[in-house]
Amino acid sequence: MRAVLTLVFTLIVTILAVDASAATGDCSAAPATIGRFQPAAQSQAAPTVPFYDAAGSARTLADYRGQPLIVNLWATWCPPCVQEMPALDRLVELLRAERAAVLALSSDREGAPVVQRFFEAHAIRRLEILVDRKTAVTRALAAPGLPTTVVFDRNGRELGRVVGVAEWDAPETLAFLKRCLGGQP
Repeated sequence: MRAVLTLVFTLIVTILAVDASAATGDCSAAPATIGRFQPAAQSQAAPTVPFYDAAGSARTLADYRGQPLIVNLWATWCPPCVQEMPALDRLVELLRAERAAVLALSSDREGAPVVQRFFEAHAIRRLEILVDRKTAVTRALAAPGLPTTVVFDRNGRELGRVVGVAEWDAPETLAFLKRCLGGQP
């Protein structure tokens, strides 16, 4: 009887371990198109500090619980940020099937109006205008500079991050993100 219970326990633990790993996928072996992707050493929970939409309504990353998140920290005055913004805008559509949310949180002091002008001037149509007032989210995520992009799983746990520019709409990057977020490449 003891042997049977041990076998059942071992099977349950194995099934749970496989299920847990399938939920987040494989975030190793990032392609060169994503820059220096750093897998999370410890799976940190997304911070709960607020950021704001164009109307001034407060939001938190917890509002997106149940969806994978790609959170880009940027500013209109940051040349590398400006460089990757069109690709991030296209990524919104490319990750639609994964139900992933792509959030670009601007740290511009002038707030939503300057972001809106930037989006209009650069034909950014899919990303929502979101502002990280006083860089609260940027500081909570300990971002060393801009741009920094943090990838979270459906449960709001950090999977990894990229500091610097990435080719977000490149096929290799898209396959990596799908694999990392738990989907098929």
